[in-house]
Amino acid sequence: MRIGAPKEIKTREYRVGLTPESVSELIRAGHEVIVETGAGLGVGAEDARYTQLGATIAPDAAAVFAAAELIVKVKEPQASEIALLRPHHTLFTYLHLAADKPQAEGLMASGAICIAYETVTDRAGRLPLLKPMSEVAGRMSVQVGAFYLEKAHGGRGVLLGGVPGVRPADVVILGAGVAGYNAAQIAVGMRARVTVFDKNAERLEELDREFNGRLETVYSTRQAVNEAVREADLVIGAVLIPGAAAPRMITREMLKTMRPGAVLVDISIDQGGCFETSRPTTHDEPVFVIDDIVHYCVANMPGAVARTSAFALNNATLPFTLALAAKGTRKALQDDPFLAEGLNVAEGAIAYRAVADDLALPFRRPDWLPA
Repeated sequence: MRIGAPKEIKTREYRVGLTPESVSELIRAGHEVIVETGAGLGVGAEDARYTQLGATIAPDAAAVFAAAELIVKVKEPQASEIALLRPHHTLFTYLHLAADKPQAEGLMASGAICIAYETVTDRAGRLPLLKPMSEVAGRMSVQVGAFYLEKAHGGRGVLLGGVPGVRPADVVILGAGVAGYNAAQIAVGMRARVTVFDKNAERLEELDREFNGRLETVYSTRQAVNEAVREADLVIGAVLIPGAAAPRMITREMLKTMRPGAVLVDISIDQGGCFETSRPTTHDEPVFVIDDIVHYCVANMPGAVARTSAFALNNATLPFTLALAAKGTRKALQDDPFLAEGLNVAEGAIAYRAVADDLALPFRRPDWLPA
């Protein structure tokens, strides 16, 4: 199969869909790989490295799309990329369609088959292609939160871990999944006072045992969250409903009860955000302030640590890319029901129920895919 990796064009997105190591495996398996010039520079992979491994370097994205059948990316396609998609293409990337109706409609109109990393599952119902980036975003959330808590950056002027005689910052983490767990690890490691909220009592028990009392766990109710955010210095939103829009955990009214200069970091922003006042930001302009509360809502957080992120992502996606290339898209989806859970758009329709429901668009699974 002919596999293409265009250069990512989202603002300050330095990751690459195929690292040289992934290209090597694909070529060894007998496939042809086309990489857009400069696509790997953000992770330290020059064009020469790709050509040494047998890849073809294309001058622009149009050439990649024209030559390839399978397009492997990192972030959702931008408008100029959607315009290059054709019915014979398979797009394999993060999509996060529940928060982006224009993208969903563009992909439907393209006729392409679009498989979203974030809804591929495994035998245990986990999200193996979302996990590595959730790990990165969770760890980064505390790092950026600590930065913006500094007075010079608009925050309260609070050191996350405090010092002897001065209490540490209060960190509230909404969600005990992969991102929330990784945020907790870093926040506890930095000696903050950490409270994790979730509706899964069993998961909260697991965290209580693992952290051995170094954080507090609270069952998530509206009242409990309201009370916690009033005293919080840093709130990290890490709530996920696979494929669907994130629930709103903090309302505009709640901001008025918070301490001026407190920081909100919304990891859920790709799925619409879990704070009512959230809106996507970029690495160029990462924050905005509403009611004296600093909001960090960068929609591609892991892009800032591109090398770590790209290699972690490729470790997870490569087996699926190899299966798609070896079997062809339809056969690969028919053979693997967990990969088939990643199918979001096919034959001009939304093929993932939660996305269709959130966007009020027609839902239809293709006839060739087993029920």
